[in-house]
Parts: sequence; C-alpha cells; structure tokens
Amino acid sequence: MTVREQPSTMTFLEHLEELRSRLIKSMLAALVGVVLAWLFRESLLDWLTRPFVTAWNGAHLKSGVSLHFPAPASLFFAYLKLSVIGGTVAALPVILYQLWSFVAPGLYSREKRFAVPFVATSTLLFATGGYFGWRLAFPLAFRYLLGFSGRVGSSALTVTPTVMIDDYLDFVARMLLAFGAIFELPVLAFFLSLAGVVTHRHLIKFARYFVVVAFVIAAILTPPDVVSQLLLAGPLCLLYAVSVGVAWLVGRRSRAGSGPDNDSASP
Repeated sequence: MTVREQPSTMTFLEHLEELRSRLIKSMLAALVGVVLAWLFRESLLDWLTRPFVTAWNGAHLKSGVSLHFPAPASLFFAYLKLSVIGGTVAALPVILYQLWSFVAPGLYSREKRFAVPFVATSTLLFATGGYFGWRLAFPLAFRYLLGFSGRVGSSALTVTPTVMIDDYLDFVARMLLAFGAIFELPVLAFFLSLAGVVTHRHLIKFARYFVVVAFVIAAILTPPDVVSQLLLAGPLCLLYAVSVGVAWLVGRRSRAGSGPDNDSASP
C-alpha cells in the first residue's frame, strides 16, 4: 500500500523560534555583507556612477561631472547607505536560503529538494535584472534627464544640474531594486503554482490585463520617457510569458505526482 507523504507540522511556538533563528542568520549575513561593502565603498560608488558619468559627458555640460553633499557628515551617511544596500544584496543568497528553510517544513520531501535551484535561480534573476537596468535603462534615463539642462530658449538663462549624492543613491537604489524585483516574477509564479493559488490557465487569461499593469509599473518606477518605460515593461511582459511556462510545468508535475498510486492504496 502506498500512502501519500504529508508535510511535517510544527507548533506555533516552534514556528516563532524557527522564524527568530532564520531572521538572526539573515541579519548576520547582511551585517557581514555591509562590512565588506563598506571596505569597497568607493569601488561600488564608481560602478554605480558610470552610467551617470557617461550621460554627463554626452550632454556636453560645461562643468565637470560631480556629485555634491550639503553637510560635512552627509558623505559619510551616503557611503553608509550605499554599504547597507550593497551588503544586503550581497547577502541575498543566504537570506533566500533562510526563507526557503523557514517554509520547507510545510513542504513535501519532493518539493524540499528545490532549495538550491530556488536560491541559485532567484539570485541569478535578481542580478540579471539589476545589471539590465544599470547597463541599458540607466544611461538612457540619465541622458534624458540631463538633457533638460542648458540654455533656456533664446534667453541668457542657463540651467545647470547640481546632483546631490544622497539623492543620486536613492534614485539608483530604487531603480536597481525595481529591475531586480521584476525579474523575480518566474520565481513568484513557481511558488503560487506550487501552492495551487494559480495555474497557467489563470495566467493566460490575465495576460491582457498584465500588459497594462506592466506599463503602469514602468511609468511609476522609471523616468517619464518612453524608452525607459519600454525597457522595463518589455522584459516584464517577457518574464510573464516565462511565468506561464513555469506554472504549466509545475501543474504538470503536480498532476503526475497526484495519480491514483500516490493518492490511494493499491489492492
């Protein structure tokens, strides 16, 4: 007789203790990442400002490219913010693994083996999204925004950009996190399909509405130029198509695993 395996159960207090343990490990990993990011803070800033420098030079502004800070301690706190962002991103594999380990007791054994693929895929997708934004969207966005500077009409008035480093880091961090997060869409579809919340049929029916949602998200997260919005909305729609395939594969495996040999006893 074949009996379908049931996921392990935990009491409420055991869940709280498990959550506390996972949070502590995640925070320790993030702390190590922050310390390492602080040691390489200038290299991180140099990498993050390359699209900005390229756009500034392309705008042929009279002043040299620079970022400013208004108070003596502002640069210190800007570097600290940069280190926190960089350290948290660097610790993402550990954080994702702790997340999976917290959810794992409620999964079947055949689902628990997805831990390493989940961590590797999620990290790779997030890094790909961030790099895509840095490599393609940022230069176009900065070129568009800096293009508003210069002489105003035929008057003698000249508008010159003075970019503060804190504002720049806020803008870049928001954009990087946005591009990284949207590239996680197939992973989200995997989890929702695994939980039985959605199927590939649901996603196909919602596709026409998702195109509108994708462009709304792009309009909110990117500068108000068409090219930047297309660079975010386009990949988002492609990732949605990938998510449909992921949901179909998960549903197929679930149907194969819930056959009569697994659900009932054999005579």
